[in-house]
Amino acid sequence: MERITPGPAAATSPPLPEGVAAPAELLDGMPRQRGTGAAVSAPATAPAPASAPPRRWWLLLPTPAGTPFTFGYTVLLAVTSVLAAVAGPHLMHAVYQGSSTDVAHLLRAPSVVLPASALWIAGGVLSPYALAFVLVLTALERRVGGAYAAGVFLAGHVLATLATEVPVGLAVLFGHLPGSSLHRLDYGISFGVAASVGALAGLLNPWLRVPLLALVTGLLLDALLAFADPMTDWGHLIALAIGVASWPLLRRRVRPEKSRAAH
Repeated sequence: MERITPGPAAATSPPLPEGVAAPAELLDGMPRQRGTGAAVSAPATAPAPASAPPRRWWLLLPTPAGTPFTFGYTVLLAVTSVLAAVAGPHLMHAVYQGSSTDVAHLLRAPSVVLPASALWIAGGVLSPYALAFVLVLTALERRVGGAYAAGVFLAGHVLATLATEVPVGLAVLFGHLPGSSLHRLDYGISFGVAASVGALAGLLNPWLRVPLLALVTGLLLDALLAFADPMTDWGHLIALAIGVASWPLLRRRVRPEKSRAAH
């Protein structure tokens, strides 16, 4: 009699509790199938796009921690503006005359009148130069730091003053101007502001830089053509050029965006 080997008996599954559905049929050799008890990884989800950081309008204004030079200078100018408002006109005329960077004072005490003349705002705290000082110096200092912002401002103030007053002195010496020109009243922060505008323009995107320089240069040229105060108007253009000349130096000192936003 031929010997017959019976095949393996089909495995029988235990009965499922009532109400539980039977699992789907599994395939041999396919790991991590449903019902095997292995952990099933969840499908990967794409990360949510990072939202743009909110614009912080208060970064336009100086703060003690973020822009100490601009903040301290602004407080000082506010104090001197209040003093100028409450003091009598005769007293303030004497103070302005003593702080003036005219030729006579520059010859006698340049180290005194050069910083003293930058303590006052021509036209008062409501002058356009006051608003430009706060916005421009704040933006400049946040990008390059207080030391470089102060350097640009002082360079514009001092160099533009000398560039305008030295020709006056020479013109008086050679008889082209009267001797009263040696005592021409000259004070304020406008040269420093003009230099800071020129410096800041070099740190902006081209689509902001070109319109800003075009607007400021146009205003200064218009004032110069009016010939109301040509020496001062020339000084503004010279100070703007001083700021533009600082671009190569300042562009190496620009702070990272994250560092500026932290303040």
